[in-house]
Amino acid sequence: MSRIGKRELVIPSGVTVEITDNLVKVKGPKAELQESYNSLIEVKEVEGKIITNRKNETKQAKQLHGTTNALINNMLIGVTEGYSKSLEAVGVGYRFNVAGNKISVNAGYSHPIEVVVPSDMKVEQVSNTEITISGSSKQRVSEFAANIRKIREPEPYKGKGIRYKDEYVRRKEGKKAA
Repeated sequence: MSRIGKRELVIPSGVTVEITDNLVKVKGPKAELQESYNSLIEVKEVEGKIITNRKNETKQAKQLHGTTNALINNMLIGVTEGYSKSLEAVGVGYRFNVAGNKISVNAGYSHPIEVVVPSDMKVEQVSNTEITISGSSKQRVSEFAANIRKIREPEPYKGKGIRYKDEYVRRKEGKKAA
C-alpha cells in the first residue's frame, strides 16, 4: 500500500473540509480551494482527519492513491500557511519591476516583457533583481513562477538568466583557443 496514500491528514483548527461527489472543498483563513478526485479513490472525513482509500487494486487506483492524498495535503497547507517561490535575475541589466498587478521583466531583450499577475497571487519585489510570488495554491504559484523563469532561462556558460532563489546552475567550460 502507498505510504503517502495511507497517511491520515489532520485538519487544522479554523479549516473546514467539505467532501461531496468526487470533489473536496477546503476553506481556511487565507483562501478557499477545491479539487476533484478520481472515482477509484474514496475520500472520507473521520474525527477531524481525512483518510484516502482505494476502491480496488488496479494499477491506476494505486497510482492515484498517493497523488490524491498529497493534493489534499497541499490544499490544507495552502489555506493555512500558503506557498511562495522566489526568483532572481542574474545578468547585466536584468531586473524586475512590479507595478500594481503587472511585472515588467528586463532580461536582455530589446523591450521589457510585461506579465499580468493573477488575482489569487501576490508578487512582492524584494530588490531590483529579486521577486517573491506567494499564493494559496501550490500548483498555481509554481506554474506562474515557471512561466516567468521561462522568459529567460539560466544559461550554463555565464549563468545569466532568471532562476529560482535556491537553484544551482551547473556551469560549463567555454571553448579553448588552440
